[in-house]
Amino acid sequence: MRSALGAWVIAFSSLLPGGEAWAQSSGKQQSYETVFYPSGKLKIEAYLFKPDGPGPFPVVVYNHGSRAGHEREERPFAYVGEILVRSGYVVVVPERRGYGKSDGPTFGQTVGKDRGPRFVACVQEETDDVLAAVEFIKTLPNADMKRLGVMGWSFGGIVSVFAASRSSAFRAVVDQAGAALTWDHSPAMQEALKKAARKIQIPLLGMVAENDRTTESVKAVVREAEASGAATKLIVYPAFTPQDAAGVAPGHMIFGRDGWRFWEADVKEFLAKYLNDR
Repeated sequence: MRSALGAWVIAFSSLLPGGEAWAQSSGKQQSYETVFYPSGKLKIEAYLFKPDGPGPFPVVVYNHGSRAGHEREERPFAYVGEILVRSGYVVVVPERRGYGKSDGPTFGQTVGKDRGPRFVACVQEETDDVLAAVEFIKTLPNADMKRLGVMGWSFGGIVSVFAASRSSAFRAVVDQAGAALTWDHSPAMQEALKKAARKIQIPLLGMVAENDRTTESVKAVVREAEASGAATKLIVYPAFTPQDAAGVAPGHMIFGRDGWRFWEADVKEFLAKYLNDR
């Protein structure tokens, strides 16, 4: 299985122009490699960041949020990858189904304006792609599967909580404003996230800014996980003002490129505590 999957990944990596390791862009060396891996019958694109050296290194799977109207743009979230690589982590950033060059219809095509059961089902299907990334990570010779974390922003926070509730592969989970933009008008997601949080048995860090659309989505996940015995930490940051709020609550953008300096140390401290010991 390991060698077969490795061959599958290599085969599809070669199909993407500029997908070779450390590809050049505008004369500047990129800090990541573009790869593809299977999730069921789908081909999923991902960005792979690797520290120098043989390892084995702890690993973080980072999950992006939604980007309505821009789903097919490739967004490696290099600022996150580079932050974590500097601290000695391998980082995998999947473009879940419907994003980037991954297979599958976009979120809007699948769900439309639904925020009920179909919404939840779609995000669970995207979670399948995150869990499939775990199988891909097993093929990486410098990855330590015993030190694997999962982290995400907005929709990616939801996916990270779902993934941590569905797999025993992870040792820590970071929820950055998961469901903050949809919580108030999706009782179905409220129920699903609380149910997932109750299944989490690993340390969980919840992070949100006080001027996000709501702080309750993250607080609820932390409460439910803690009540079920997980070690938890909640950080509510002061109001944040980004250069561009992108049409959403300003505080939501603290986890974008403008705000990483506010939370970098907190994420690194949490991950170091739970992923850096052998």
